[in-house]
Amino acid sequence: MNLYAKMLIVLLLSAKMFAQKDTGPTSDDVKIAKDLRDSYSKDDVAILKSVENVSFAINKEKNGVTVNNSISELLMNINHRADISKYEFYDSASKIETFNLKYRNDKMANYPVKDEFYKDKDLFYNDARVKHVSFDFPVQGYTYKYEMQKKYDDVKYFTSIYFNDEFPIVNKTINITVPDWLDIEFKEFNFEGKKIIKTQKKDLKSKATVYTFSLENVPAIYKEKDSPGKTYLYPHILIIAKSFKNNNKEVVLFNSTADLYKWYKSLVDSMKDDSLAFKSKVDELTTNAKTDEEKIKNIYYWVQDNIRYIAFEDGIAGFKPDESNNVFQKRYGDCKGMANLIKQMLKLAGFDARLTWVGTKHIAYDYSTPSLAVDNHMICTLFYKGKKYFLDGTEKFNSFGQYAERIQNKEVMIEDGDKFIIEKVPMCKPDFNKEIYTANLIIEDEKLKGSVSRKYEGEGAAQFLAIFNSFRKDKKEETLEYYLSKGDKNITVNNIKTSDLKNRDQNLTVDYNLSVSNKVTSFDNEIYIDLEFMNEYKNLEFSERKTDYEFDYKTYFVSNVVLTIPQGYKVTKLPQDLLIKENDFDVSVTYKIIGNTIEYKKTFVFKNAVIKSADMNKWNEFNKNLVNNYNQQITISK
Repeated sequence: MNLYAKMLIVLLLSAKMFAQKDTGPTSDDVKIAKDLRDSYSKDDVAILKSVENVSFAINKEKNGVTVNNSISELLMNINHRADISKYEFYDSASKIETFNLKYRNDKMANYPVKDEFYKDKDLFYNDARVKHVSFDFPVQGYTYKYEMQKKYDDVKYFTSIYFNDEFPIVNKTINITVPDWLDIEFKEFNFEGKKIIKTQKKDLKSKATVYTFSLENVPAIYKEKDSPGKTYLYPHILIIAKSFKNNNKEVVLFNSTADLYKWYKSLVDSMKDDSLAFKSKVDELTTNAKTDEEKIKNIYYWVQDNIRYIAFEDGIAGFKPDESNNVFQKRYGDCKGMANLIKQMLKLAGFDARLTWVGTKHIAYDYSTPSLAVDNHMICTLFYKGKKYFLDGTEKFNSFGQYAERIQNKEVMIEDGDKFIIEKVPMCKPDFNKEIYTANLIIEDEKLKGSVSRKYEGEGAAQFLAIFNSFRKDKKEETLEYYLSKGDKNITVNNIKTSDLKNRDQNLTVDYNLSVSNKVTSFDNEIYIDLEFMNEYKNLEFSERKTDYEFDYKTYFVSNVVLTIPQGYKVTKLPQDLLIKENDFDVSVTYKIIGNTIEYKKTFVFKNAVIKSADMNKWNEFNKNLVNNYNQQITISK
C-alpha cells in the first residue's frame, strides 16, 4: 500500500469519527495536506478521491440509449487558504440532476449554486449552460465533498472520459457498467507510461459487465498556452456505442465510419436551401470573370469578406449546417453555414462543390473512429480540373489553394451522395510562409537611418492582414506605425507604402523609412553600434514547461540588415556567428563584411510549427546564446 493510499484511509476514518462534531480539519488532515503540498507545490487544492460511474439505459420512446454519468469527489485544501469553483456544463441533449457540495459532516454547504447560459467571446449563441459554485477553504487540510449526476439523452453525445482534472487527483476510479444488450467499444488514448489498472467483472444478476479503470497520483491539467490539444496530452477513454438490442431487434448506432456519415448526411438532407436568395449576387460575381478560376475566387473571397464568422451551437445546430439563404441574408454564420453557402454559390455557378467535415490539429483522432469527437469543423471541397481544393470561409485572408496550419495533413470526410470520400488536406513546407525583412541603413547623427522592405507570404501574409484589419479605421496608419516599430519609442517609422492589401493572390509587401535611436555611440575615434533592434524570438524561453509549444504556423523568417560603413572607418570587432540545427528548428545568425558594408543576417525556420517539450532545454540554451548575441556591439574605428 503506497503512502497516498494510507493517507486516504486515515482521512476517511478520522472524517467518520468527527462527522457529527466539526467541519474543520483534524491533525491528520493537516499532515496529509502538508505532504500533498510537497508533491504538488503549485496547486492549492487536491482531489483525494474521485469516483466516476457510467451506466446506460434504453430510451423506449426514442428507441435510443441514454447515459447516466455521476462523479463523487473528496477535495482538500493543501495550501494555507484557497478559493475555487466547481462547474459542470450541459445543453439541450443533457441535464444535471444532482449538483451538491457538502461539508465533511455530510451537511449541505451553504454556497449558492448558479445555473446560467455559458458565455464565451468566441460564441455568438449557443445552448450550453453551466452549473457552478464558488467556495473557499478557510484553513489547510479543510475538505469538501462534491457530488454530480448528469444524464445524456443520447449516447452519441457522450464521447469520452478523462482521468485528469484541473486539480491533482490522488486516486481516480472510473466504473463503466455495460449491459449485455449494448455493443460498445472503448478506445484508450495516452495510456502509455501510465500505471492504469484495468479490470472487468461480469454481473450475472444485472446481466452487465463492469469495467473499472483506476490511476493514482494524477497531475492537474497543464495551464500552459499554445499547447497541443488535450486529446494528445492526457489519458482518456473514447466511448463508441456501436449498436444495441431492443425487443430482440438490433439498432445500429455508430458501428462504422459509414454510420457516422449516414447520420451527418441525414442532417444535410433535412436542409431546405433556396438558391434564389443569392442568384443575382452569383451572377454579379461571375458575369465579367474571364476564367473559371476567377469565378471561383470571386465567390470564395466574397464569402470571406462579407459573411461574419460566429460560433453558433444550439442542440442539433451544433452539427447541422444552416441553410445557405439564411446565412446569405443574415450575413453571418458558423463554419458549417459558411461552408454550405460557399458550396451552394459555387454549385449555382456550375461547379462541383461539396460539404466536408474535418477535425482540426487539436484533435488526435481520424475517421477510422466513428465518433462525434473526431471532427469539430466544416469546410467546402471544390472538385476542379481533376484536383480537390479545400475552401474554408472562416479563414478570412487565405488565398485560393492556401490551407491553414490547423487543418493541414488532417483527414477530411467529403460528401459523395450516399457514400463518402476520405482525403487529407495537403501540408505546406515552411518556405510557403516565408517572411523577409530587409533593411539598408546608414549612420547619421548617431542614429541608424534608412529604408525597410518587408515581404510576407502564405500564412504570414494572412496573419498580417488579420492584424491590420483589426485596427480601427481612423487609426490604421498610426497603429500600423506602432506595430512595425514593435512599440519601441526609440524606433520611428514613416512614409509607409504597402501592396494592395485587398489582393490575396499577390505577395504582400510593406515598405517604409526607419530611424533608430539609442543604438549608436561615438567615443574618440571609435563608433559602437548595436545593429539588433527588432529582437526576434528574444523572449521565447520556457521555464518548467511540460507540453510542446505550438506556433500558429510553420515559420521561415529571414532578416537581412545591411549597414554602410562610414567613410574613413573600418570594422575592428564583430559579434560571433550563431547556429543551431534540430529536427524542428534551424536558426542562424551571421555577420559579414562585404565591401564597405556590414551584412547582419538572421534566419529562423520552425519546420513543423512546434518546439517539442523534449527539446525545451536545447532551445533555452540556444536562446541564452541568442540574447547574448543580441546584446553584443559592432566596433568600427577610424
